[in-house]
Amino acid sequence: GGACWVIALSHFNVTVQMSTPRWVVGRVLSIYQTATFGGIALGSWIWGVVADAHGAEAALIAAAVAMLAGAAIGFILPLPKQTVLNLDPLNRFKEPTLSLDLKPRSGPIAVMIEYIIREDDVPEFLATMAERGRIRRRDGARNWTLARDLENPGIWIEHYHTPTWVEYIRHNRRATHADAVVGERIRALHSGDNPPRVRRMIERPTTAGTTLVSPKGPIDH
Repeated sequence: GGACWVIALSHFNVTVQMSTPRWVVGRVLSIYQTATFGGIALGSWIWGVVADAHGAEAALIAAAVAMLAGAAIGFILPLPKQTVLNLDPLNRFKEPTLSLDLKPRSGPIAVMIEYIIREDDVPEFLATMAERGRIRRRDGARNWTLARDLENPGIWIEHYHTPTWVEYIRHNRRATHADAVVGERIRALHSGDNPPRVRRMIERPTTAGTTLVSPKGPIDH
């Protein structure tokens, strides 16, 4: 039994590391280990309570029934099939040249990306953008949306926020090789003569007394 536990936990540990992007693997491992060892501790306490109240034989029978039930649930509600993904960092992003002198904590940052999509490609585009939205949110984007132009239906706008400029940089550096496949599918659906247009903006308050900043003047709030 002890050897089986060691083998199983080692297998789970490797699986978690191999199926998690590098930038978040530490946090995922901490959650996994908390759930695993917390579950073992809770299960041991429950087993002890049952054994104390009804005897060791009843506790062993209850544990066996619970194990069989867990195995049955695995057949009824299986986990999604895991495909082999390359989760190594893409390292393709280059920080853009700006006309405003932003500080790392300047923000919030709003990003809009404009695509031109043919009507026949809309269903495939929507399915691919659903995956893009999941990736954006996973990497730290907030308020991700996809909008269609009412006057020119071929224009689609992807929109999201990051709290600060440095978070925008980190968001893009978290992209993996597997994420690049999704981006390539989206670019293949884009029918414009030029690549999708990206607009990066910093949100500014409009209250009285707001100081206007000239280009290349520091923005640090």
